[in-house]
Amino acid sequence: MTNLALGPSWLDPDQLLSSFGLTGLLVIVFAESGLLIGFFLPGDSLLFTSGLLVTSGKIDTPLWLVCLLVVAAAVVGDQVGYLFGRKVGPSLFTRPDSKLFKQENVEKAHEFFEKYGPKSLVLARFVPIVRTFTPIIAGVSRMNYRSFITYNVIGGTLWGAGVTLLGAALGNVEFVHKNIELMLVAIVLVSVVPIAIEFLRARSKAKKAGPGGPGAAGPSAPPAPQRRRHAKR
Repeated sequence: MTNLALGPSWLDPDQLLSSFGLTGLLVIVFAESGLLIGFFLPGDSLLFTSGLLVTSGKIDTPLWLVCLLVVAAAVVGDQVGYLFGRKVGPSLFTRPDSKLFKQENVEKAHEFFEKYGPKSLVLARFVPIVRTFTPIIAGVSRMNYRSFITYNVIGGTLWGAGVTLLGAALGNVEFVHKNIELMLVAIVLVSVVPIAIEFLRARSKAKKAGPGGPGAAGPSAPPAPQRRRHAKR
């Protein structure tokens, strides 16, 4: 397989899988799904490459088992992110920047969550960086836990199993082997499609509603959602 040149060599999916195998894949999927330190990891390309390697025989684990384990790692990762968000709460929005943490990533995920609501847990799976912070923001916002679990499983399955199966389906195509970097770039572009569709829908609704209608923009959400407490009367 062609060595990828889309980033640092230590983030090359082929090298990562060759060095750490299926265990490394699951750890990375888990970390990228809900740990603050996992936002830079190559989740999409790693899943695609793992499916391709299963088809070519370089990974001897059955495809169905790989998909099942990947989905489990993705769902558990989001679960950890959600619980972390509930525990940390609004203090996350005042945390100072560091080499592995940027406040702008939190704000971007917060805006994404506020705009798409529960659906953001599914859409964010296909958006690098945003997918790491969205479950944390859901926890900060104290999203209904039952809704969170439902959308978490749907998103984890569509992303984890979907991208892996795509790699497996294209694994026997010679063009894919010769143009693996092009395929990975295409995956990134395709991942933007759901977001573009939602953006166009929201824009269309806003135009139909008019400047004074229900679709008009209201006051911006506070940077740190807090639970409302009802005063006793």
